[in-house]
Amino acid sequence: MPALDLTSSSADLTRTICDIPSVSGDEKVLADLIFDAMTALPHLEVFRDGDTIVARTQLGRAQRVVIAGHIDTVPINANLPTRDVVIDGEPYIWGRGTVDMKAGVAVQLKLAAELVDPRVDITWMWYDHEEVDADLNGLTRLAATRPDLFAGDFAILGEPSNGQVEGGCNGNLRAIVRTRGVRSHSARSWIGENAIHKAAPILARLAEYRASEIDVEGLVYREGLNAVRITGGIAGNVIPDLCEVEVNYRFAPSRTVDEASDHVREVFAGYDVEFVDRAAGARPGLDAPLAQEFVAAVGAEPRPKYGWTDVARFSAMGVPAVNYGPGDPHLAHHDEERVPVAQIEDVERGLRAWLGR
Repeated sequence: MPALDLTSSSADLTRTICDIPSVSGDEKVLADLIFDAMTALPHLEVFRDGDTIVARTQLGRAQRVVIAGHIDTVPINANLPTRDVVIDGEPYIWGRGTVDMKAGVAVQLKLAAELVDPRVDITWMWYDHEEVDADLNGLTRLAATRPDLFAGDFAILGEPSNGQVEGGCNGNLRAIVRTRGVRSHSARSWIGENAIHKAAPILARLAEYRASEIDVEGLVYREGLNAVRITGGIAGNVIPDLCEVEVNYRFAPSRTVDEASDHVREVFAGYDVEFVDRAAGARPGLDAPLAQEFVAAVGAEPRPKYGWTDVARFSAMGVPAVNYGPGDPHLAHHDEERVPVAQIEDVERGLRAWLGR
């Protein structure tokens, strides 16, 4: 695999790194290339933990900004290699990872190489396993082994935000809601109790549920509670004795994880509920002086981030954080994932103008 050419444009870098498959768990090839590229830069101090790479300046500036991006993607579905497409006269790069979030990573790699004398010290982070359970996330591991690397006055996650600033993020919770019955031969169904049939009220509660819109520090976060998976049954001639409905709750950052969990228990009162993944949200963090300066410098109108991102991790560590990256978040994980070239260039221009001297 040839070395990354950090002198190429951020759009070309996007094409290059997207064409290196890095589905969660398979990030090593790309991580190796990033590590080699960063260690060749004398102005950066470089660390590696598994497939997470950290590079930072040590210029003695009064303030430090952390800029991070994950290098993994969701599975490929006939959408690599990348290709250039034109939609309504606008050039796009199409393919897995272009939106979530290798265009943002490409901008970060290019700026890490070129900003040798920024006005603030910068810590760059490229990490693995973001698209899977939180306990596998490279930042989870890094926070346990090197929490000092997270020190900063402000953090930016390059998550897709259409080149706008998205403050904070919703929390994310997954739970299994179970019903139980009694097995029997399906020819004598009256002898058993059908656990799948007992799940009907669970689905009815979900269908009737009306999610809240909650104002948090001037940004309105939309919540959502949805079934995302249902399993039950062991054979075509057996009445099932177990049914499991997996639900996903996206909750406003004004709620704690415990408050969100209590709400789910309340919705499914009377049922066996097991939580399998819980991650706190993050308040907008836009009241920090550096955040306000950044928003003004890039000329953005702050919006809420509906999905969960690792801004929550930085927020929990006392570092205000926002999302700022190219790409439409509605196209993240989509089979028609594509990013406008102009947005890649705009985000690079905005970060360069704010961080440069």
